[in-house]
Amino acid sequence: MSKGKRYETEGKLNYQKVFAVIIAIAVIAMFILIVRNILKQRKELNETYEYFALYSADKWGVINQKGEIIISPSYQEMIVIPDKTKDVFLCTYDINDETGSYKTKVLDKKNEEILTEYEQVEALENMDKNNNIWYEKNVLKVEQNGKYGLIDFNGKQLLQCEYDEIETLEGIENSLLLQKDGLYGLANDSGNIIIEAQYKEIKNLGTTYKEGYITVDANGKYGIISTTKKQILENKYDNIEQIYLSDYYLVTENGTRKLINSQGETIFENSFDEIKSATTRGIIFVKDNQYGEMNLQGEVTIEPKYQDLKQVKENIYIAKRNETYGIIDENENTLLPFDYTGIVFNEKANLFIADDAQYNTSIIDTNYDVKLLGILSEINTDKSYIRMRIDNDYKYYDFECNEKSSSEVLTSNTLFLSKQNGKYGYVDKNGNVVVDYVYDDATEQNEYGFVAVKKNGLWGSIDKDANIVIEPTYNLDENLKIDFIGKWHLGQDLNMNYYCEK
Repeated sequence: MSKGKRYETEGKLNYQKVFAVIIAIAVIAMFILIVRNILKQRKELNETYEYFALYSADKWGVINQKGEIIISPSYQEMIVIPDKTKDVFLCTYDINDETGSYKTKVLDKKNEEILTEYEQVEALENMDKNNNIWYEKNVLKVEQNGKYGLIDFNGKQLLQCEYDEIETLEGIENSLLLQKDGLYGLANDSGNIIIEAQYKEIKNLGTTYKEGYITVDANGKYGIISTTKKQILENKYDNIEQIYLSDYYLVTENGTRKLINSQGETIFENSFDEIKSATTRGIIFVKDNQYGEMNLQGEVTIEPKYQDLKQVKENIYIAKRNETYGIIDENENTLLPFDYTGIVFNEKANLFIADDAQYNTSIIDTNYDVKLLGILSEINTDKSYIRMRIDNDYKYYDFECNEKSSSEVLTSNTLFLSKQNGKYGYVDKNGNVVVDYVYDDATEQNEYGFVAVKKNGLWGSIDKDANIVIEPTYNLDENLKIDFIGKWHLGQDLNMNYYCEK
């Protein structure tokens, strides 16, 4: 009996199945990659970006809040960013110092030129009482054929180019002076005409546009127009002073200074040297360099014997006497002793902030009790906290002056400043040390996720994940504020609000 042939029991490799599996894996991997890219792009589209001027190697560019370069530093003049949340960057170039001529162009975040149909495009610069520069938002001045108009950031025309000049009313937002044929008018940031160009001069009445405007006609006579275009006082006065007194106005008529109402009726006259502000009972006035209060019948309610007087709440006044400040009521009872070099009332926090001769700050409640004493670092009315330096440590408090941990207050932070044995480090929200205690000084995390750290007299930065962005490198002893975005630090001139590398 013969034996049959013995066959190998190991199976042969099925190459078609192997190729099919490889292709399937590749397709799945490609699909995952595509989904990830879509999600990443969607995240980037939904992410809010902010932009800042950058100064590097004697040239100007733009970075975002991550410290990424958006426009490479290549311009001789600072790039103007009127609204840090919008990618509208105004660049100036081809400057001729002899003739004063220059060119402008507008770039977006892709470094592509936009708003190209105009000869010039410029931001409308303004300045507050502390000389801080700011820009009107979402409105730009444009030039065509030597005339000026307004557009928004998307290029929509708000005012035709028919004016000889357009400029801001200093210190007042939403108020643009229009010059035409030697006369002035006024528009708001939406391009709505508030006052036609028919006046010799236009001034603000108070500290905001809501309080209205003083107009001066061709005959030099003064009147008042409201922001809603209503003529409050006709142009017949020799002068109207820039003091907002609610429904009353300080005017000069026929050589007499007097307080009148909106009907032009005289309330009183010649009983004051100056009027400073309105109160719930009348007005704060000055006589012989002394401050007092009188009602609208001209009766003195607080004798003029103070060096300063300001109502901060109904029947509550901050007063200055013998070079120091205190708080009094309507009957001149002393509620807070005259022991301070300055006092202000923070209405949102409902607290008094008083400084003494030793540069300490007292936080005082509305019962006039001193709740905190130290060096004030910050009052944040958006997040309702106070930051004080007390006993050489920074501490946080709510507006009831209850102490809070930094993690309770700074809820969006990933790093929290901590101090041990005279050195600074950072912990996470659970109190775990994520940056060792090796720094001589440090800051809390800023809104962009970065912290500044100091070692051996030099400053560097760390990101939100506790990674060192740049080792302590910069001597910033001359800087009033220490702040970093990526490896870039805030420049010395805070008015310009730019970042750089020293």
